[in-house]
Parts: sequence; structure tokens; C-alpha cells
Amino acid sequence: MFRTIREQIDTIFREDPAAKSVLEILFCYPGFHAVLLHRLAHKLYHWRVPLIPRILSQISRFFTGVEIHPGASIGRRFFIDHGMGVVIGETSEIGDDVLLYQGVTLGGTGKEKGKRHPTLGNNVVIGTGAKVLGNIRIGDHVKVGAGSVVVRSVPDHSTVVGVPGRVVRSKGEPIEVLEHGKLPDPEGQEIEELRARVEQLEAAIRALREEKIIS
Repeated sequence: MFRTIREQIDTIFREDPAAKSVLEILFCYPGFHAVLLHRLAHKLYHWRVPLIPRILSQISRFFTGVEIHPGASIGRRFFIDHGMGVVIGETSEIGDDVLLYQGVTLGGTGKEKGKRHPTLGNNVVIGTGAKVLGNIRIGDHVKVGAGSVVVRSVPDHSTVVGVPGRVVRSKGEPIEVLEHGKLPDPEGQEIEELRARVEQLEAAIRALREEKIIS
């Protein structure tokens, strides 16, 4: 347990430049508290202890704003930044070195049974307010932009943005951090392309009118 706590603290220092001291982390980081409580609830859940794991989950939700079902499987060095509004469903599987920002949902679609929540690989970053839904796999080293809604599996070393989520960068163009201000805007690009096409068509129509007048 002490090794787990130490590793969690080291992870927060690595991921969050605002962390100034161990005491600050121990008392002021709801994501830290939520993860530790989940580790305990998860063990009890797999020991088939009735009710208590869910009660621990609800206590954690009340104090931290983070809702993690005790059945969810979470790897090492998992960090929830800020935490408020994060929801992780029962059959979610999360790899090592995964970072979630506030408002992230790892949920179901409401139509599935059995394995109905996402599987996240290693070194995944999910941006603020993003929703990853259904029994899909998010590959290793994937970045999901803020506010995206991902409903299809994503290959390794990709960046996903938009509603629905689209892969805008892949293996040939890896990025080290998720810089929301520098992410591509696929919808904006399509609108710009349509605008340029409309201008071309309008120019062609004007040319035809002028040709007709002259002739």
C-alpha cells in the first residue's frame, strides 16, 4: 500500500506542475483520494464482498466528485487531474500511465451487455469533458482532445478530436503532450474548403455571365 501511495504521489508531481508538496497532494488532490479509495473498493469487489465496494465508491463520489465503479480495472500511475465530474463505468479497463482531465466519461452506449465500457491502452491522455463510449479500444499513446465524443476504436499513436471523434494525427505524426490550442479542427477545415469551393463556383458563374453578355 505504501509503495502504491508513493508511486501515486510521484505521478502527480510528474504530471501536474501546480503540485508543490507531498502534504498538498495528500490533502488537496481529489483525484489522488479517488484513485486510492478505488484501489481498496476494487479489491473488495473481486473478493466478492457484498455492498461495501459500492458504498466506498459512493463515499468517494461524495467527497471527490469522481465516480469510479469498483469493477473498473485501472493500471499503475493513473492520474485524474482536478477530477470533478469524471465517471468510469464498471467494465472499463485502463492501462498504465493514463491521464484523465475533469469531466471525462468512460461510459456505455446503453445498448450493450457484458463488456460495455471502453478499454484504454498505456500512455493515454483524455482531455477535459471528453466522452469515450461503448466497448471500444483506445490504443497506446493516444490523445483525445477536449470535448470529443469517441464511439469507435482508435489505433495506437493517434490524436482524436471532434464530435464524433476523428483521427487527425497518426503514427507518422506523434505528439508528446496534448496541447489543446494546437489541435487541428476538422470541422473548421471542411467549412473552409466548402467556402473556397463556393467562391470558385461563384467566379465561374460570373465568368459565364460576362461571356454571355459579350457574345
